[in-house]
Amino acid sequence: MKTGYELEKIFADIRDHKEMVAFFEEIFTPKEITDLKLRWQLLKDLYAGHTQRNIAARYKISLCKITRGSKILKRKDSKTKQLLDLYYNKQES
Repeated sequence: MKTGYELEKIFADIRDHKEMVAFFEEIFTPKEITDLKLRWQLLKDLYAGHTQRNIAARYKISLCKITRGSKILKRKDSKTKQLLDLYYNKQES
C-alpha cells in the first residue's frame, strides 16, 4: 500500500464537479457520502453561529460529533475555516 498523500493529490487534481461526484460514488458508500455531507453541514452551521445544542437537536446527533468541528474552527491555522471564509465570505472583525 502506498503511503503519503496520494488520495488527497487525486482529489486536488479533479476540477470537474461531475467527475468528483462520480469518483465519490465509486469509492464511498452512500452512508459514507451522507456522513461527509453531514460533517460539512455541521461545520457550516457552526461557522454561521448556531449553537452546538441547536445543531445537535436539529440533526438528532450527539454533541460529541459537533464538538470536533467546533475545535477545528477555533484553531488559528484551520484550513476548514479558511475555506468557509472563502466560500461564505465571512471575515473576522
